[in-house]
Amino acid sequence: MSKVPVLVIAGYGINSEVELVHGFELAGAAPRRVHLSDIVDGRVKLADYRIIAFPGGFSFGDHIASGRILAVKIQAHLGEQLRESVASGTLVIGICNGFQVVTKLGLLPLLKGVPAPGGEFEQEATLTFNDSGKYEDRWCPIVADPQSPCVWTRGLDRFELPVRHGEGKWIHRDENVRKAILDGHLACLKYGGSQYPENPNGSMDDIAGICDPSGRLFGLMPHPEVFLRGVQHPRWSRGDYAADGEGMGLAILRNGVEAAAKQG
Repeated sequence: MSKVPVLVIAGYGINSEVELVHGFELAGAAPRRVHLSDIVDGRVKLADYRIIAFPGGFSFGDHIASGRILAVKIQAHLGEQLRESVASGTLVIGICNGFQVVTKLGLLPLLKGVPAPGGEFEQEATLTFNDSGKYEDRWCPIVADPQSPCVWTRGLDRFELPVRHGEGKWIHRDENVRKAILDGHLACLKYGGSQYPENPNGSMDDIAGICDPSGRLFGLMPHPEVFLRGVQHPRWSRGDYAADGEGMGLAILRNGVEAAAKQG
């Protein structure tokens, strides 16, 4: 069986793509790191991949707002390609800055569904400045919703992942959006507490990760690509994690790869 092809987008200040490529390799996929300009210029097609990954980093230096400029560039040059890929069943993951990008693109939570040909995704939420007023770099407790349709978080319960962001506070556009997210169990990952520092940014409803109603599109502020092996956890030397064991971030990536493989 051929490996699932994964497109990992690079360039313009994205800086976590190497770790994400490695994570997808460990998960059994065939990732390819591609500069966004090669996709915009037509040398690489989104349709050739079953997973599109938006890594973390500081795209365009976080000017205006984190992820905003990259989202505008993608919408302007790749909006139709992206719409067709999502409509065809392609999986998407956005991590940290990538989560900011896909949210501001309107890919998440995608309550109104994929737009018709020629249409644009509609932004329904955003990620903004942390309540602490500073950049947060810490490991946080994470809780997965077992009722969520998210294919990336299946089988997960309680675990820890690191966050590294200055604009990670999730805000819904209005109460209707909030109700749809909660009723549909689209808040697939939540921080393990409502108070700082367990909730490091003040996200509404303690949201750490969101999926769309299909469960294929997924964004999260914590970094799964940073926790691929037990030895990467700060408490591994205390015996909390086996040095040669797998990290929970790898479980997330493997879930996505297995879901993409089942779709063919």
